[in-house]
Amino acid sequence: MSTSFRYVSRAAATSAMFALVCASSASTAPAFGAGALFEPAPQSHLVRPDRGHRCRATGERDDGRRERKRCAQHVLLISIDGMHAVDLRRYVATHPASALATLSRSGVTYADAHAAVPTDSFPGLLALTTGGHPKSTGVYYEDSFDRSLFPPNSNCSGPRGTEVAFDESIDKNANVIDGGGGVNPAALTQRLDGDGFCRRVFPHDYLRVNTVFEVVKSRGGRTAWSDKEQSYEILNGPSGRGVDDLYNREIAAGGTTGSLVKTEAYDDGKVAAILNEIEGRSARGLAGIGTPALFGMNFQAVSVGQKLALDPTSGRTGGYLDALGTPTPLLEDALGHTDASLQKMLVELARRGLADTTLIVISAKHGQQPIDRRLRRGIPPAIFGTTLAKNLGNGFIQTDDLALIWLQNRSQQNVESAFDALQSIASPAGFEHGVVFTGNHMPEGFGPIGDPRAPDFAIEPDPGVIYTGGTKIAEHGGFRDDDTHVALLVAYVGQTRTTITRHIETTQVAPTILEALGINPNRLGAVRYEDTDVLPALNF
Repeated sequence: MSTSFRYVSRAAATSAMFALVCASSASTAPAFGAGALFEPAPQSHLVRPDRGHRCRATGERDDGRRERKRCAQHVLLISIDGMHAVDLRRYVATHPASALATLSRSGVTYADAHAAVPTDSFPGLLALTTGGHPKSTGVYYEDSFDRSLFPPNSNCSGPRGTEVAFDESIDKNANVIDGGGGVNPAALTQRLDGDGFCRRVFPHDYLRVNTVFEVVKSRGGRTAWSDKEQSYEILNGPSGRGVDDLYNREIAAGGTTGSLVKTEAYDDGKVAAILNEIEGRSARGLAGIGTPALFGMNFQAVSVGQKLALDPTSGRTGGYLDALGTPTPLLEDALGHTDASLQKMLVELARRGLADTTLIVISAKHGQQPIDRRLRRGIPPAIFGTTLAKNLGNGFIQTDDLALIWLQNRSQQNVESAFDALQSIASPAGFEHGVVFTGNHMPEGFGPIGDPRAPDFAIEPDPGVIYTGGTKIAEHGGFRDDDTHVALLVAYVGQTRTTITRHIETTQVAPTILEALGINPNRLGAVRYEDTDVLPALNF
């Protein structure tokens, strides 16, 4: 097969840290420090550290032979969806009194951290919470394809192979904030088990490896998480029981993402849940639960601020002013609102006496591209379906600022024919200077050809190309640096301010969470399979 485009393989606080926050928020909480008054949190469900771990449990004496830092009792994991490394660096530099700057003074900033690809929210969050890429998790996108499953309501009859949608379409009611109370079983794909029974596949059933939430819970810790759709129950992991307090709020309800004001208000609801959990309550405010050992949420405002061509409420444009990542006033508003929310969390941690026992991780499931708005080129995605009409069969095409293509017929002849068809539209489809991955030459972290979930083609279009007929000015999902180069900051009591400039993967966050809590990271299946390292330069 001849081609005119490239075809290649492509192999991540001290108490004073919070005292500054409290001092700048005296009307909210008393100063934290000697003689400070604070309200102790209800009894927490603490993790049982593994024996012989290099950090020591609370109350355990050092063995005298080597200095061992005390294990964290809590980990707060935050994903600021869309936040690039350049966003973090710039915000800390220009807002020295911000929560992010406060954390950076007692934390490690990983300046060259990269999200897992594809840079969709699902594989992005699973990288942070399993330590693995799609080759381990089996999850390529929020909406993908599996050749081994049957369509919803098929009773496992007919040909195998179906779209697997884990978006708002599987809510009981996507028009209300709680998704109607959970996942609608009738909207789920089905599988035929070895015992001959046809079973529905919930998101957590689809995940092939365990999560940090399952591991922490198995060691006696309470867990909690809040995200943007009911499908994020996938974090429960294969056991189905990993998250004790799951507080998912439907982002599609009420046209939230069409307005920054609405999105910030949406984020505020999840922030309130985190504040409740810090106080020892459930996300919904039920008292007497205890602060979780592992908890967190995602923020949406920055992602929306990056995408909006025109905010209908303020009349301001989103995105960036230049290729250097200078935010527009709208995006600056989103960053500021998110930082103010983080500050509320730091104040509450200090007020409850949890500041010096809580590890805080700030990262992002994905970035967003293009930063340089001048590169933006919108192309309606229908061009792929039209071009591959003879090859696709009952397969599936997923597009954002990439294209993933699953063919129903994976014969060599059909794959080659599809490749030739794609070659013919390289210019109008925007990947004349891009990359087409196929066969054994897929992006690093993808599964092998025989994996029923692996796509047949992954297309990295030219810089700035977004497959949309709409007005959004940025998108994620793809493989370019604007998509993958994300913020990563880890802060903990006594940590020396450090910046690491070598390449880091966000998959390294998951084993680091367990390491901080005194749990062997190899309890995670993806960590064992991919040999995922903990993050460097941390004092535990």
